Amino acid sequence: MKSTDRLRREMRCARKALSRDTVEELSRRIVSKVEELPEYRLARIVMIYRAVQGEVSLELLRGKVFAYPLCTGPGEMCALLPEGEEAWKTGAFGIPEPVRELSREIAPEEIDLVLCPCTAFDPDCRRLGMGGGYYDRFLLRCTKAKFVAVAYEFQRAEALEAQSWDIPMDAVVTEERVYRRKQT
Repeated sequence: MKSTDRLRREMRCARKALSRDTVEELSRRIVSKVEELPEYRLARIVMIYRAVQGEVSLELLRGKVFAYPLCTGPGEMCALLPEGEEAWKTGAFGIPEPVRELSREIAPEEIDLVLCPCTAFDPDCRRLGMGGGYYDRFLLRCTKAKFVAVAYEFQRAEALEAQSWDIPMDAVVTEERVYRRKQT
């Protein structure tokens, strides 16, 4: 098994190397599969993100109230509902983020579904993030939400070593299929 850091670097490089056309096509296919999920159909408030560096783009999703993450401190984030296009700025990591003063905060327990980016995943729906633990800490507070990672099929690893703080996903959606976590 590759080290987590090495796998994260390789997958980020592979994602960044995708052409804009490829990202658009694969993202369109992933969004179509997400919209078919019962978790999505039943959700009212969905937390998504703005894609950077070749991440799956969720901009084509429609029909829900969309909240977005804002990093508020080391390993901490909140969910905001931007009130218009002027409610966006480029954050510290080059990630588009909502402007707090021009957005409405959404309590984590109000969120029905969180669509998470990832650098890698495995068939058991373990997710490898960017390494800061922002999502894992936030997901703990989303008491009624379902958690779904979106990724490209090439980001699938044979198995990821789960840490005690890692939050498993209920599903992972790629352009090819939907992976479901086995219920124990």
